Amino acid sequence: MVLEALHRWFRPLLVALFHPRLSWSLRWRLLLLQPITLLTYSINTIPYLFSRPFVVEHLPLAPGRSLRVLVFKAPGHGVRSVPSQRDDDDDAAVASEEHQQQQQKSSSSSSSPLRPLHVEIHGGSFLGGLPESNAAFDARVAAETGAVVVSLSYRYAPEHVFPAAIDDIDAAIAWIAAHAARRWGADPQLMTAGGFSAGGNLAVAATQQPDRQAPSATRVRGIVTFYAALDLRLAPDEKPRPRGMPSASSDPLRVLVPLFDAYMAGARRAKTTMGHRGGDYDDGDARLNPVLARRETLPERMLLVVPAVDILYAEQMAFAERVNGEDEREGRRERRRVETMVVDGMFHGYLEVPDAIVEKEFKDQAFTRGVAFLRETYAQHGWSWGAA
Repeated sequence: MVLEALHRWFRPLLVALFHPRLSWSLRWRLLLLQPITLLTYSINTIPYLFSRPFVVEHLPLAPGRSLRVLVFKAPGHGVRSVPSQRDDDDDAAVASEEHQQQQQKSSSSSSSPLRPLHVEIHGGSFLGGLPESNAAFDARVAAETGAVVVSLSYRYAPEHVFPAAIDDIDAAIAWIAAHAARRWGADPQLMTAGGFSAGGNLAVAATQQPDRQAPSATRVRGIVTFYAALDLRLAPDEKPRPRGMPSASSDPLRVLVPLFDAYMAGARRAKTTMGHRGGDYDDGDARLNPVLARRETLPERMLLVVPAVDILYAEQMAFAERVNGEDEREGRRERRRVETMVVDGMFHGYLEVPDAIVEKEFKDQAFTRGVAFLRETYAQHGWSWGAA
C-alpha cells in the first residue's frame, strides 16, 4: 500500500525518468508537473487524514491489475416503490435481465431494498488526479440521496493514451453492474453517473456501451457533469475562449499544453475521431468526443454545470443545444433532456480549489443542484430516502 501511494504521488517524476518511449518534450513537462501534483494531491487528501466518509477498495479488472476506488455509503434507510409510470422500453426486451436482477436482490443478505448506484469519475486532464478530489460532492450524494457512490480512477496519459482511460471506465462499470447488488447493496438497474472535467468526458462516453443504453436494464438513468470536456477534436489552445477569459498567451500553464493534449493527440493525428465513417455521428468517435454521441444513446436526463469563464463553455452549450434541438424536432420530449446550469464569473476547476479561493457557500450551489438532480432521478424510479 505504501509503495502504491508513493507511485501515485510521484508518478509524473517516475514516468519522466523511466518510461522508455516518451519524447523529451513530454519528459521535461512531466518534471514541471510533479510539484503541481504534490500540491493538488495534498489539498485533496489532507481533509481525510483522520476521518473519511468513504472506504478504499480495489476492483479486479484484469489478472494482475486492479482499480482503486472510493465507496461512499451513508447510514439511513430508503423505500423503493413501483413508479407510477414506467419507461416505454422497460418491457419484454429486458425481462430476462430484470429476472436476473431480481434473483440478485432476493439473495442479498440485507432485508433493505437495494439503493441507487452512482458512479463518479474525477478529472485531471487525463494526466492524473485522485477520487478524493470529488469526495465532498460524493459524500453529499450518499448522505442526501441514499445512493451508494463508487468513485473511480483510471490509467493516465502520457504513458496511457486513448482509449486506455475509457476502456478502464467501461470495464469498471461493467464489473460494478455485475457485483454491486451483493457487494454494496446497490441496484445496477438504478444507475447514474457523473464526473468533473475529464471525468465528465468519461462519464458521458461510458454511455456508448450498449449495456448502458436503453433498452438495457442496466442503462445509465441520468448524468451530472461539472465543466465536462466533451469535444477533444481541438487542442486546448485552439478552443474558443469566452468573454472575460485571459488570452492563451497569458496562461501560466501554457507550457504544459502538450501534456494536457497527450491523451487524445495521437488519435487526432490518426484521424480516428473525425466522425465520417457512419454519417453525421460515429460511435467510435463518441468514446473520445462525447459531443458527437447520437441522441438515442444518451440517458433520459442530463445536467451540465458550466462555468462561464472556461474554454469548455462553448462545447458544453453546443452539445446541450444540439441534443435538445433534435429531441424537439422529433417531437419526442416534453422537457429538455439536457439541462445546463451556467455559473457566471467562475472558471474551470473552481469546485476543487480551497475555500479560501472560492467560498464554500458558492461551491455548494452547484453541488446542491447536482444532488437535487440525482434525487429527482431516483424518485422517478420509486426511490425515497430518509437519512439516519
